[in-house]
Amino acid sequence: MIKIITIFGTRPEAIKLAPLIKEFQNFPNDFELKICVTGQNRELLDQVLDFFNLKPDFDLNIMKTNQTLFDICIEGLRGLDGILENYNPDLIVVQGDTTTAFIGALAGFYKKIKIAHLEAGLRSGNKLSPYPEEINRVFISHLADSHFAPTQNAAQNLMTENIRKNVWIVGNTGIDALFLGLKLMKQQNVEKYRDFFSFLDFSKKFIMVTGHRRESFGKPFENICYALKQIAERFEDVEIIYPEHLNPNVRKPVNEILKDIERVHLIEPLAYPYFIWLLEKSYVVLTDSGGIQEEAPSLGKPVLVMRDVTERMEGIKAGTAKFVGTDQTKILNAVSALLTSKKQYEKMARRINLYGDGTTSKRIRDIILKQYNKPV
Repeated sequence: MIKIITIFGTRPEAIKLAPLIKEFQNFPNDFELKICVTGQNRELLDQVLDFFNLKPDFDLNIMKTNQTLFDICIEGLRGLDGILENYNPDLIVVQGDTTTAFIGALAGFYKKIKIAHLEAGLRSGNKLSPYPEEINRVFISHLADSHFAPTQNAAQNLMTENIRKNVWIVGNTGIDALFLGLKLMKQQNVEKYRDFFSFLDFSKKFIMVTGHRRESFGKPFENICYALKQIAERFEDVEIIYPEHLNPNVRKPVNEILKDIERVHLIEPLAYPYFIWLLEKSYVVLTDSGGIQEEAPSLGKPVLVMRDVTERMEGIKAGTAKFVGTDQTKILNAVSALLTSKKQYEKMARRINLYGDGTTSKRIRDIILKQYNKPV
């Protein structure tokens, strides 16, 4: 059997690795799989593990109050040393651009173990935005042996860096997870999701907001909050739902500026099924997240990107996403246009699969089988 270990530590990684892990688990005669989590983001990670019924074989549990990037690197590498030495896998699978993904690839390199990188080739071209993710993914690409690029553009970025061997364009497993999540939800009591959001007025238009980027800490976050305040005050037919990131650099300005504003709902981070339920019901999405830039177009939701650069230019080029940065006026004007102009809204609100069709995990599984001379 092919011995594989997946290494991840955050909610986005868990979401995007879940469907691939399921694929490996569906072929027990071909794959011996171990799941290793660092616990870089403990609470948000555990929500996803529970929903997809994933049980880690190894848990480094490194998260601590006010942790730094140095803490994650040092404690993560120290914990992975013994695990990789004892298990000695054929392949390490990491996803995306987190610090956990970087140290997983670095540990594999130190142990001379082959590394597969999911969501390979994303680039913003600015090493400080997103920070530290842009440099993490550049490092991972130069450590990895197999590169699973979500789009042609991502594969071209790798070619530009002279990474040409073992590069496959497969789509993004995040879309697999979205479709799998919606399927699992429909098998449950879907009314519980509506009941959970009973504080919302379902006759109004929902604006979903997520924001957490380190490069936006300080004045940029204040600008975002003041824009949201103006939107709520100007449009009475709108409700703004903001699941707050746990980072105090996010919570402080958000609560100081938005806490008592009518029709602005500051809520705790949502478990993944509740998140995608709300995403499906939203009218407009305001985000600095990478994953939502992929998910929202698959559901036909316009995306306003609160960043100055993005590694996911496919949505921008297709017109389903638009840059607004952290400029208060730009955010207000862009949201206002979508709320008042049917033509503008319909131009962006197109259901389109820019980043995959839900079969990415199967493609990756088959490629790995072929790499190890196994029949598909």
